Amino acid sequence: VQLVESGGGLVQAGGSLRLSCAASGSTFAINAMGWYRQAPGKQRELVADITSGDGSTNYADSVKGRFTVSRDNAKNTMYLQMNSLKPEDTAVYYCNAEVEYSNLPGLHDYWGQGTQVTVSS
Repeated sequence: VQLVESGGGLVQAGGSLRLSCAASGSTFAINAMGWYRQAPGKQRELVADITSGDGSTNYADSVKGRFTVSRDNAKNTMYLQMNSLKPEDTAVYYCNAEVEYSNLPGLHDYWGQGTQVTVSS
């Protein structure tokens, strides 16, 4: 499975960005997808995730009310709408997918290459 992120960039505080993560490959089913971020000198942290079944979502407290995660199951694509951005949101944002294969046991984790989000004050 390959995950390709897009949509990062430079934005002023208070602005918005929309990230996309497209999954491709063969013979797989995505169980859940999530967005993580890593700022310089800090550990990678969960921003938001979403299940494929009922579309349940989960957000970090720091982004609740500002970020919205969604997905298009038919396109195997996940989105992160980021509004009211703050300088502390500056980080590399990574896409993660938890995948099931019909011919392999268990769940398998995949990561995208990351996309830089920079919020200026």
